[in-house]
Parts: sequence; C-alpha cells; structure tokens
Amino acid sequence: MKGMIRSALCCMLALTLTACGGAGGAGGNGKKGDEDGLICYVGHGFWDSSLDPVKGGFSYGWSFIHNALLKVQPDSSYAGDLAESYTISDDALTYTFTLKKGITFQDGSEFTAEDVVFTYETVKANQGENEKVDLSRMERIEAVDDRTVRITLSEPYSPFLDMTAQLGIVPSDGYDSEAFNERPVGTGAWKVLQYDAGQQLIVEANEDYFDGAPHIKKVTFVDMDNEAAFSNARSGQLDIVMVQPEYAREQIEGMHIEKLETMDVRNISLPCRPSMTIKAPDGKSVQVGNDVTADPAVREALNIGIDRKQIIENAFNGVGVPAYGFTDNLEWGNAPEVRDCQREEAAKLLENAGWKDADGDGIRKKGELSCSFEIYTPSDEQDRYQLAEALAEDARGLGIQIDVKQTTWDEITEASYRSGVMWGFGQFNPMVIHQLFSSETFLTAQYSNTPGYENSQVDALINEAVAAPDHDGAVKKWKEAQEIYFRDIPYLYLVNIEHCYFVSDRVDISVSTQIPHPHGHGIPVICNMKDWTIK
Repeated sequence: MKGMIRSALCCMLALTLTACGGAGGAGGNGKKGDEDGLICYVGHGFWDSSLDPVKGGFSYGWSFIHNALLKVQPDSSYAGDLAESYTISDDALTYTFTLKKGITFQDGSEFTAEDVVFTYETVKANQGENEKVDLSRMERIEAVDDRTVRITLSEPYSPFLDMTAQLGIVPSDGYDSEAFNERPVGTGAWKVLQYDAGQQLIVEANEDYFDGAPHIKKVTFVDMDNEAAFSNARSGQLDIVMVQPEYAREQIEGMHIEKLETMDVRNISLPCRPSMTIKAPDGKSVQVGNDVTADPAVREALNIGIDRKQIIENAFNGVGVPAYGFTDNLEWGNAPEVRDCQREEAAKLLENAGWKDADGDGIRKKGELSCSFEIYTPSDEQDRYQLAEALAEDARGLGIQIDVKQTTWDEITEASYRSGVMWGFGQFNPMVIHQLFSSETFLTAQYSNTPGYENSQVDALINEAVAAPDHDGAVKKWKEAQEIYFRDIPYLYLVNIEHCYFVSDRVDISVSTQIPHPHGHGIPVICNMKDWTIK
C-alpha cells in the first residue's frame, strides 16, 4: 500500500512541476521556456538520508553539492578537486595538500584550509555518524597556512587517499549539523533549493562555481518506484529515468537508451563453514554455515558449470557483462580467468565429492543431504530476484537446487550467515576486499564476510596492502589476495551490470566524461551533471 501511495504522489508531483514550469520535462518534447530545467529519476530511496557530508551524504568520489580534496576521473584515477596537488611522505604517515585559490562556498564565504581541518575533525569526533569515511587512523590535521593542509596518520594506511575523495568539505563558520541535513552549503556546482525526504530534491546551478557554472540551471530529482518511473517517462513527465535491464529494449518516443559502464557487480555469497551455532562478539548465539555450500566442490561446480551469458540473457535481456571478480576498470581489480559452461567437468567434481542423483529426481544428494540451498534477495529490487531465479534455473542442470526468497533487509541480514544472498558491490576504495574477505570482519560488521571465509594467507596480504607505504605496493598486495580467495569461491560472481537510463533526445549527458559507475542503484549518472546540456 505504501508503494502505491508513493507512486501516486510522485506522479502528481511530476505533473505539478511540469505544469508550473519548475523543471523541464515533456520527455524530449521540451517547450519554449523549459530549457533551464530537467526532471529526473535516478533510483528509489537514495534521497532519504541526510545530505550532510559530515554524516556520509554524497560520499561517491565526485563533486555535486560539495567538493572533496580529490575526485575520481573517467579512468578511475584520482585528480585534484579542492586540492591543487598533494604529497605523501616516505614513511606514508604525512599527507600534505595544497589547495586551489579563489574558491568560495555557496554562501559567499571564502574556502580555506581551516574548513578542511574543521570538516575532518568533526567527522572524526562523530565517527559513528559516517560509516563511509574512516578517520580512525588520523592522528592530527593542521592548517599550515590558508592554502596548505597537513594530515598525519598514526600508522600507514594506503586507502586514506581514497577517503579524501569521499569526504565533501563544509564551511567551518557556517556549519549547522541540523540544517545541513536538508540545506547543506558546499563549494559544488549545485545548490539545494528544496529537499523533501522520500519525495524530491531540487537543485539549482551555482553560477559562481570555480570550475565553471553548469549549463543547465535547475534539476529536480523525484523519488518513486521503478514501474512508476517508467510510466512517467512514457507519459512525458521525466527527462531522464533510470530503468531496470528488463526495460532496456523498450522504446519511448522522444527518448533514447544509454547503457553506461560500471564497476557494479552482482554476486552470491556462499557460506564456507559447515552448519553450526557460534557465539558472536556481542555474546549472542548465531546460526552460521551451510553443509551444502561448505563443500568446495559445490562452489567450484557452480563457478565453472553455469552459463553466465545465458543467465544474463534470461534475467536482464542480455544487458551486462559476465563477471568473475572485481572489474578491470579498477586498477586494483584482478578478476581470474574462468571458463564457464563446463557442464561435464562440473558434474565430475560433484560426483567425485559424493554428490549423486541416485533416485533420478534431478537433484544430487550426499547420503541424506540434498544438494539444495537458499538465496535471499531484497523484496524491493526485482532485478536481483530475476538474476537469482535465472541462476537457479541454470543450476538445476548441474543437479543443484536453489530456492530463491524475497524478503526485507532485516531478514536477509539475519539469514546471511547460513544462506546465499544476492549482493551488489562496486567501489573505488579497495577496502571492500577487507570488508568481504578478511576473517576479522566475520560477525563484526553488517554485510561483511557473510560466508565466514577464513584464509590466513589472504588475511596477511590484506593487512600488508592496508599498511603498504606506497600506492603501487598496495595494489600489488590487493591483487595477490584476490588470486588466492578467488580459488576458494566464497562469492559466486555473475554479472558486471550496466546502468540503463532513458534520456530525452533534447538532453546530452556527456557520456564521454562519465566515470565507471560504482554501486549506487542509478545515482552515479549525476557524476558529471555540470557538463550536461539541453540541445
């Protein structure tokens, strides 16, 4: 019922905005007078949290309302944003940033080193409010002068540079913790005009933006479910709409489809431990492990036996690229070479491990244990459900039964240590490897190492990567860790998805300056919104 109400409200919202001329619209049939605005849908539910970067708002690695010290480039490297340049000491403990001149906040105040110091110190003092930026190893930060910031770490931490691209800077004199939830002030290309959580975000161009004012003057983001968004695009109420792959072959008059490169992969966690009850660090008893997926033969048979291209065709109309690990548009990514569709080899693995179809019902068994397990998907993301169902259909040919369940994230979290889960991961920061594969994170952090994977070599390499004194040395260790854990298959990688958008024919989203999208359910398309134009 709530979804129906939200859809109806959002349809009315889009109609009202267009009628009032508050934003563009008309699905490519733009009328005179609407050239300065757009109405967009870039995913459901991602405007519900605070817009304050101190609390984790817009921690994506590119400028929007705020700028960070560094930003992500289209080739996934980092470049200066508020910082003109930076140096790292030989012992990897001191980072010195030289700031650009002539930058002002949207309230007209001057940007200086004191604003960087204030932002970083505020985030560290309230670390629990921002889970996306870890400053626990920052020992001190100081303004050497108005244009120089020096940050000293307590120990080498190679992902620190990634963090500096994820933290937008707020004004030290004008920061208001409550007001910034809805009306933040930054240095970015876009200023917040209005924010209604769960409904809309309206931004206008910052005409004084230091890197040049945006071409488009106003953008309204509406929040609705995927089906309502597609319906609104068809009726001419949206200029840009993120769609699920199932819609990618549809046609909308006055609009065209853009399929954009991502580092966003979908994978299934496969519990590596036998079924057991253990004590979690908080003292609670937790059921973990799965006697079927704990068998390496089952995990390997799935990895080499399934047909990823056919799964993608069945689930996503062929939109996406088969994935075997983290993508090669990440410099630290090191996906293995895997040849799938090896049905006979997969069958031999299972037979040799004792999994046989003795009674001829098509499902293998080992003694009384059926080769069957569950995969959970969130009820509000149909694309994950479709992908899991396509995998289940393919796995039946191997004699493996997979039961797909749709439910809430609360239930998924509780079941994730004993069942498979359809996950989405993809980010620039290599600490995702620590999150997913370090034995330290098992049962200590939500969504982290749910398979209960444990490998001392991998743990050692991850720790060496984190503590590496130079970037290249860290990348080498991250890649070595992947070579080992990919052989153990704690996660079954399926697809590197493409983010799909219907775009009005009158709008150019400057595809050439789009970055490879991280995991973000549609929102990463705004990474270069300053460069968008209306034809």
